Amino acid sequence: QLVCPAHFSFKQLCTKERCIGHWAVHIAEGRYGDIVLDGLNAVVFYDTPQHMITGGWNEAFYMDQRADTTQREALEAIFAGTAGGPWGVLSRFVSKRYPTQFVSLRFEDDGRRKRMCADELLDTSVEAIRGKNKSKDAVMTNVFNQIHTADQVLALGQTRCAHPEFKFTTEESHALYSRFAWEVT
Repeated sequence: QLVCPAHFSFKQLCTKERCIGHWAVHIAEGRYGDIVLDGLNAVVFYDTPQHMITGGWNEAFYMDQRADTTQREALEAIFAGTAGGPWGVLSRFVSKRYPTQFVSLRFEDDGRRKRMCADELLDTSVEAIRGKNKSKDAVMTNVFNQIHTADQVLALGQTRCAHPEFKFTTEESHALYSRFAWEVT
């Protein structure tokens, strides 16, 4: 299935009994107060019930081991939701959060294909689907989603995850990507 109904609203049922997946984030440019986060990466793993809005999510993070102590604290605050913003909204659904692991995360951007990997722990990639005009990607526009922007590139993804609590493999699955800007005041 190209897009799960729950992507549009957590009130919709996921296509599977449990939704196990992740968000991989590359921070091209970013700040948390005065702390520079440029070039750092993070992955948020989740395991949710089919009706996501009911809560009971399990969550774990891989954070970029290149981050210094203040950057690690900033990344934790952002993705755990204590800084507010989109992750603050999502944190209300999380019942159990596993300890963060700091690993060597590498991000590759080959235009239509994006990839994040961490040695033997994670290898995930998405590749944009071409639209009717073959020179452009297929895009969903004016879509509300807590994490993505209103314009999202449709893609197919594949992931091999060896996180001890979230082991899974997918091929040609629901995947999206977007460039976004989050700001909390």
